[in-house]
Formats: sequence, C-alpha cells, structure tokens
Amino acid sequence: MPDTPKPDPHLLSTLVCPVSGGILTYSQQNNELVSPGARIAFPIRDGIPIMVPGEARALTEGEIAALTSRRTGKR
Repeated sequence: MPDTPKPDPHLLSTLVCPVSGGILTYSQQNNELVSPGARIAFPIRDGIPIMVPGEARALTEGEIAALTSRRTGKR
C-alpha cells in the first residue's frame, strides 16, 4: 500500500461535521474523518478531506460501539 498523504493537523482542528456541526476525529486506519454525532465517515483523498455528505459512508454498528466505548472508557 503506498503512503497516503495525511491531512494537515491544523486544518483538521478547524473542521466540523457539515451534517451535525459536531467534532470530527481522524481515523488513520481508514484515512477518514469520522463524525460520531452523525455516525458517518468522510473520505480523505490525496490529503484533502471530502466533506460532501453524499461522499460519506455510514459507520457500522461495530464502529459506533467502538467510538462509544472509547468516549465512556468502557470496553
């Protein structure tokens, strides 16, 4: 797998979810910005977040459970 350009950390700190207005977290594993509030993930292509709701994918139930357990400290 070739090196995937990572988004600028400063840019990421200024972005909010265009659907929920909530925070976004970076998933290095999937190279996506995840919106826990909207339960969707936006792709990052060539280091550029694609913040178009139609380009987002729905999170799986497993991903939602993992996000919830991380926020609450439960496993």
